[in-house]
Amino acid sequence: MSAQLSSAAPTETAPSTRQSPRLAVLSTGAGHAVEAYDWAIYATFAPFFAKQLFDPADQTSAVLQTLAIFAVGFITRPLGGFVFGWIGDRLGRKKSMTLSIGLAATGSLMISLAPTFGSVGAFASLFLLLARLVQGLAHGGELPSAQTYLSEIAPRERRGLWSSMIYVAGTAGVLAGTLLGAVLTQTLTKSQMNDFGWRIPFAIGALLGLYGLVMRAKMSETEAFEGIREKAGKAAGPSLIRSIVDHRKQGFQVVGMTVGFTVIYYVWAVAAPAYAATSLKIDTGHALWAGTLANLVFIASLPLWGKLSDRIGRRPVMAIGSLGAAALHFPMTWLLRDSAWQLTVSMAVMLTFVGALAAVAPAAYAELFPARIRTVGVAVPYAVSVAAFGGTAAYLQTLFTEVVKQPWLFNLYAVALLLVTALVVRSLPETKGMDLN
Repeated sequence: MSAQLSSAAPTETAPSTRQSPRLAVLSTGAGHAVEAYDWAIYATFAPFFAKQLFDPADQTSAVLQTLAIFAVGFITRPLGGFVFGWIGDRLGRKKSMTLSIGLAATGSLMISLAPTFGSVGAFASLFLLLARLVQGLAHGGELPSAQTYLSEIAPRERRGLWSSMIYVAGTAGVLAGTLLGAVLTQTLTKSQMNDFGWRIPFAIGALLGLYGLVMRAKMSETEAFEGIREKAGKAAGPSLIRSIVDHRKQGFQVVGMTVGFTVIYYVWAVAAPAYAATSLKIDTGHALWAGTLANLVFIASLPLWGKLSDRIGRRPVMAIGSLGAAALHFPMTWLLRDSAWQLTVSMAVMLTFVGALAAVAPAAYAELFPARIRTVGVAVPYAVSVAAFGGTAAYLQTLFTEVVKQPWLFNLYAVALLLVTALVVRSLPETKGMDLN
């Protein structure tokens, strides 16, 4: 990866940073890797800690309540998007990214130390809820800040490729969480997993967040932000709220681009192994290994899509991703029945098309807004969309499958949102290669 990023041709614009490309990418990606790892381990280990933090008398209800808190954790994302977006646009991209990863690590540590229902009763559920709200606040600002930072330091001719590294790092986090789940479930007994095994990945998440904090302390600020600071010292610009209102069209475009992407991503990249294990009764260890293989395919596709977008444009690549995922969602769902190989194939196919959206979205978001509101302009509508649609995806999928007994309704919902994303992509201007300073 670092070789790709450091070997720009002489005719390309130099990246806007005083640090090495490798440090820039690793430091930026570290935060999103921790965020994705947090979401992955929550979905993966929910069947284990649901029995510990909720009333174990009704196991189905306990799992649903656990997934409901997963969704509630997204409520603070818009607030986090605004707070950390404001920090990013007023105090610096680096400062926003450093503070957000520190807060995310705190949330992971809280879950690893959460008391059980047997020891403190309903307070255990409340403690979990508080930890998820802390994580939601942090993650609401993490990804938009990282996307903005990496897009601004990238050479304009290779911004699509560089931006794809955001989800390479994020998927590495998902992969680490899934792989850890596979190892723990095959190493520890079921009783050990229920008692203490589920705490291990959250403790590791806290340590990873601390490591990311140290890495980000060494980062340089982007030239785009330094330009904002210089202009602010010469003349007062419009207020932040006024600037957001003036760019409301772009804000709605961010929402539209995100609705289908966030649902299909959480369904296939994050929740699919746990869904296969709990609802389809596929062996948990086999399901997690299948998810690992499929996510490796996803990682391999990301830089290819990013590089293609630098050649043919952001719009065509995102159209391929949204329409391809919409066309294949039902067939891949029908394929997934009762075996791990079906899970591997269906996830790999879907994630290849999801990769077209994931690789290009960071660059496309950043290219919609001027530098002075780029972070908050993306962060708030993105967080609202992820909270309303991505945060409820796992819960709705389980609800329609286990309670309503009509899983096709959720699948129809996911396809409809992908078509909304495709329509919004069609309305976007083509922005590849534009100057972000």
